[in-house]
Amino acid sequence: MANTYVDLETLKFLLFQVHDLKSVLEQERFKDYDEESIHMMLGSIKDFADKEMYPYFREMDENPAHFMDGEIIVHPQVTKYMQKGGEMGFLSGPFSYEDGGMQMPSMVVHASAFIQEAANNHLPGYIGLTVGAAELIVHFGNQILKETYVPKMMAGEWGGTMCLTEPQAGSSLSDIVTTAVPDGDAYKIHGQKIFISGGDYKGAENIVHLVLARIKGAPAGTKGISLFVVPKKRPTNDGNLTDNDVTTVADFQKMGQKGYCTTHLFFGDKDDCTGWLVGEPNKGLKYMFLMMNGARIAVGRGAAAIATGAYHASLNYAKERPQGRELQRTGKKDVSQEQTLIINHPDVRRMLLLQKVITEGALSLIFLTSRYQDLSQSLQDEAEREKYKLLLEMLTPVVKTYPSEMGITSVNNGVQVLGGYGFCSDYILQQYLRDIRISAIYEGTTGIQSQDLLGRKITMDNGKALQLLSEEIKNTIQESLSYELLKPLAKQLGSKLELTQKVLQSLMGYAMKGDYQRFLADATPFMEFFSTIIIAWQWLDIGRKAQEALISGTTEYSSEFYENKLHAMQFYFKYELPKTSGLAEILTDKQALTLKTDKEVFS
Repeated sequence: MANTYVDLETLKFLLFQVHDLKSVLEQERFKDYDEESIHMMLGSIKDFADKEMYPYFREMDENPAHFMDGEIIVHPQVTKYMQKGGEMGFLSGPFSYEDGGMQMPSMVVHASAFIQEAANNHLPGYIGLTVGAAELIVHFGNQILKETYVPKMMAGEWGGTMCLTEPQAGSSLSDIVTTAVPDGDAYKIHGQKIFISGGDYKGAENIVHLVLARIKGAPAGTKGISLFVVPKKRPTNDGNLTDNDVTTVADFQKMGQKGYCTTHLFFGDKDDCTGWLVGEPNKGLKYMFLMMNGARIAVGRGAAAIATGAYHASLNYAKERPQGRELQRTGKKDVSQEQTLIINHPDVRRMLLLQKVITEGALSLIFLTSRYQDLSQSLQDEAEREKYKLLLEMLTPVVKTYPSEMGITSVNNGVQVLGGYGFCSDYILQQYLRDIRISAIYEGTTGIQSQDLLGRKITMDNGKALQLLSEEIKNTIQESLSYELLKPLAKQLGSKLELTQKVLQSLMGYAMKGDYQRFLADATPFMEFFSTIIIAWQWLDIGRKAQEALISGTTEYSSEFYENKLHAMQFYFKYELPKTSGLAEILTDKQALTLKTDKEVFS
């Protein structure tokens, strides 16, 4: 069976034609890059992923990272990947020149990471968390911290993590109890952290932990949380490294992403764990969450990549697997005929098309949000930068959640395409299904993202972000109306914008009365409603670009390529977008069936 896991043509079409990377490259910040260099880079990354990542995908699942004799044992490819990642700029790509980075557009960084994650989603997390930790030091740390840690992290010599969760404090970070006691120009750290991805592994020279802790006497709740650099080994004055009393006490064996280690760490078991304050005291959570936009886009990107790999695996299978016979016009099967390939059965085609519209729609949304991120940083006009910051804030919970939740649906359909083989370890679909399940939990669960969308982002700046987003969607609708094929779909999307207003008017009534619990009770169904409309917008935009290309006769891609995009767009508008009507009915229903009352409903 073909080892296809990503379609570079679709990726480049979305990157360059639909989301106009060229206009981002025209900004002063990114002037050193051009289309040709990006094409070459993406090609080299695909070659690297083919040779150094995809061949180890199943192997890393079958030989999981594990805790043994006080150490985490990982696949040898992890340390090789970190080293190669440093050499190829996977770590330094997003950083500014002045910080030793490559000052690469976010759109390109995400395209590169998407290819890698589609090839082997067990590896990129090691680099992703190292980049996130280094970004915190670059943005908020002092010069000494930057010079001590960041170059080694960018080179892939030292790993990095972000340590938030404790046994009693998962989503509720106000309950963190890890302590920091002043000790000269540093602090003594004491406490434990769990679910720390990439937290430790044999072969890493050092791991730099970014730890949330409370300085002695700090205010209660989130207002008293500070951020610290706490390396596994602390540098000494003579340039060597010494143990910093950071102990790996266990690991977590997971249902998926088994090659990506997850650890339980203890800080200060011997009272000799030193940490250095990042920025100002009591602002740790603020610093951490300022970096969360990138982390949440990355989770959505990873989910879309896993679902994309699964789509290609199930598509390849459907093209090779004969089973059953096509129905004749009489409604009967001719058993004298040879079996037909399962890709010829309408229900199999429906499942494959569902996978296609979810994965490509999700990737389009990832490039859109990363485009907003680029423009919010690079435009000269302050008002324009602020506009794109608001748009980015608005879509961040959606770009994290839609690929994660619908990616599960997509991969699940892939398993179904394979039938009984999909449930067997001989085939890769079951691994994709196990791997993707964590995405809806990483970096804030679906419920948390949904409450963020409805409770914060929709109401942000008196609804200004929502207004800006509506204008963006209306612009696409208006531009699509000039094409006969797209006109009915543009009108359909317009009617869904009107439906969104009706739903929000109904929900906002509770908020205006101060009944916030009722207001947010159905935040998750609202997320599904809202994100389904957002992806319809993406598909209308994809369809518009495909139609433009067909009319103009461009030869960059084949006419079949563009026709396929139009077919997928029509599928989405027929099979997915109408679901919002049922969701709207749920959201406007006055019953409050999930709120806790005196009545016992569970038994």
